[in-house]
Amino acid sequence: MVEITKETIIGDVLKMDIETAEIFLEYGMHCVGCPSARGESIGDACLVHGIDVNELIQALNLRLQSI
Repeated sequence: MVEITKETIIGDVLKMDIETAEIFLEYGMHCVGCPSARGESIGDACLVHGIDVNELIQALNLRLQSI
């Protein structure tokens, strides 16, 4: 199983499971469909959007563990 970290690229997470888009949206990252955002790390995106990176990473990893 792959573990998501703050260095993981958003586009890579979406490729693993497109349903993670809902999690990004829930945390206020409404730019997940933007081509440039897909190449950005989760950590960088959280910094720009003022989102707690650890909470988001935990939610993403829980989702990936459940599939």
